[in-house]
Amino acid sequence: MHCTRNVTESIVWIGGNDRRLALFENLFPIPRGVSYNSYVILDEKTALMDTADASIRRQFVENLQYALNGRTLDYLVVDHMEPDHCSNIDELMLRYPEMKVVGNVKTLRFISQFYEINLEGRTVEIKEGDELCLGKHTLKFVMAPMVHWPEAMVAYETSEKVLFSADAFGTFGALNGNLFNDEISFDKAWLDDARRYYTNIVGKYGPQVQSVLKKAAGLDISMICPLHGPVWRSDLGYILDKYDKWSRYEPEDRAVVILYASMYGNTENAVEILANALAEAGVKDIAMYDVSSTHVSQIIGEAFRCSHIVVAAPTYNNGLYPAMEAVLRDMKALNLQNRTFAVIENGSWAPISGKEMQGLIAGLKNCSILEPCVSLKSSVKEEKAEGLRQMAKEIAASLNA
Repeated sequence: MHCTRNVTESIVWIGGNDRRLALFENLFPIPRGVSYNSYVILDEKTALMDTADASIRRQFVENLQYALNGRTLDYLVVDHMEPDHCSNIDELMLRYPEMKVVGNVKTLRFISQFYEINLEGRTVEIKEGDELCLGKHTLKFVMAPMVHWPEAMVAYETSEKVLFSADAFGTFGALNGNLFNDEISFDKAWLDDARRYYTNIVGKYGPQVQSVLKKAAGLDISMICPLHGPVWRSDLGYILDKYDKWSRYEPEDRAVVILYASMYGNTENAVEILANALAEAGVKDIAMYDVSSTHVSQIIGEAFRCSHIVVAAPTYNNGLYPAMEAVLRDMKALNLQNRTFAVIENGSWAPISGKEMQGLIAGLKNCSILEPCVSLKSSVKEEKAEGLRQMAKEIAASLNA
């Protein structure tokens, strides 16, 4: 049975949801599932905007057939060739033998890499600025390389001013019937997943996102249709501002997140003392995470959100505790910048974790480290507690600078 919703009178959402999948890309936890969005434009010619993941193939095909209502499919526009969006290309080519696949040169190359399909005579190759007329609707194509694959592009429908944005402006989370942003409390229920999605999937490619945002600024957009998550038909400035901040690596909040690793509770005790001192210094909404039990994708999301990051970890095998090392290396891989750090180390005989953390932070662009580092020997004694209280004052002063 079909499950569709009209985006406009002539544009129909025909996607679906997967609440069984535990890990997106077999890596990122998605306890609320994920949506796979696909859209069909009904005009003199019909055009499908991307397909969906193989996991929802049956639902997707039923939705498409219902939306077409007996009509054939003239075009399949492939904005993004990642398998969670392109897994039904071969199925559609068999079902609709007259259908043309629309993509750029890299798109068509990727199709040949993924599938044993004869594309001869069945493709429309487009480039930056090209248009595809469907009748009253016209699609104008804008290349978006490395947002976040090299073939990525977006399509702007000129008559209804709809931007089909591929993976941009997407989010983790299945849609619970409410398709549009004004049907949900996005800031309350969706923002954390949107941030975690952007920072972990696209975060590395801030300059490329900035380039696409500049192109989008020249378009009169009334609606954004991403491949994951809600469709934006109001308050577009909200999500555009978030993407602008994230892609410029500008902190979303003047706030503190404490990231710690602790083997036997002594380093944890140190950050508890620090957090209390921060609160007494007037710092609000402090966030704290154990890097050993918190998935790195959540930590990365918080690192992009907050202006100030405290890292605290013990020495391990004459080096840095592995879970903290992994977090800092992931920050580097995802291009985190423009943050203020504070460092707490621990070690019973030869503390070296602070030096290791400072070295990794030094590899991040435009990041500073508040001095001094607090160095513990096994547990917190009063003189070190005073050092933590002083660190809290330094952090509070820096927050208000």
